[in-house]
Amino acid sequence: MKDKAKRPPRLKLSARDLKELERRKRGGEKLSARLWRRILTLEHLHAGLTVRATAAAVGGYHREVGRVLRRYLEQGLDAALSDEPRPGGEKKLDSVQEAAIVAMVCGPPPDGNARWTIRLVTKEAMKRGIVQRVGRETIRVTLANHELKPWREKNVVRAGDHRRVRSADGGRAAAVRPTAPRERAGRLPR
Repeated sequence: MKDKAKRPPRLKLSARDLKELERRKRGGEKLSARLWRRILTLEHLHAGLTVRATAAAVGGYHREVGRVLRRYLEQGLDAALSDEPRPGGEKKLDSVQEAAIVAMVCGPPPDGNARWTIRLVTKEAMKRGIVQRVGRETIRVTLANHELKPWREKNVVRAGDHRRVRSADGGRAAAVRPTAPRERAGRLPR
């Protein structure tokens, strides 16, 4: 015979909690969709719906409904309506280190390299003492946040590279090239 899954206890909200939910729904403050769904979740569970039926009614997942129910039973209304702390560590780079990496990438690559790569930026940042230790993903995310793609030559602005002139309508005109003496005289090049 199969074991039945453990059913969560029926939820009975206190009168004070019901008043608080009603106040939040009718109050003048703007509610996020997440908070609104949690309020509806608690009301549906109080009305006697199962976790899965509540999830279907509020347009969520049964795991989410179960978490809201568990947090209410263990910690109360405020915990059920708020977010749990999310995992994640501190930032790997501070703003000074990020700026130094961006400046490094905007300059020419080291001798023997045609352009910057993520691995090269990582190695050079540690070699130059910008950071003691850093991973490739941290460098990739930093460059992506600054909208830099140094492996694409045209994405990095370097002094003296392909000077361009804007046309009268604000669009790009062709690259400025010094004219040859023959072209100035009106003769066509052969």
